Amino acid sequence: MKSPIFNQIGTVFIPVRDIEKARDWYCDILGLQADGEIQFEHLYIIPMVGTTIVLDSKIYSEENIFKAPAFHFNTENIKEAYEFMQKKNVELTTSIEHNHYFNFKDPDGNHLMVCKC
Repeated sequence: MKSPIFNQIGTVFIPVRDIEKARDWYCDILGLQADGEIQFEHLYIIPMVGTTIVLDSKIYSEENIFKAPAFHFNTENIKEAYEFMQKKNVELTTSIEHNHYFNFKDPDGNHLMVCKC
């Protein structure tokens, strides 16, 4: 039987405390304009290439934050990405590992990753 469910990820929801602050922070580190609409007072869809990210302040709680990266952001230059995040004063939780990736936290404590593609 053919599955009606696609082998695609449509979006990733990230729990955030303050939707406006989270929108501004994520757009800043991704080099995007933070001018999109906040929907229903708790959702912001980050315009991404491929799978989208939805920041959601309604689902935020200490228990819901990512304790380990659930996905990674791509980069072609891992050293440049690491130095960029340092300059932005992002909380880096690892150094560059295996010359391939590093982990960091967003302001709400979600653990995230940047990985060389």
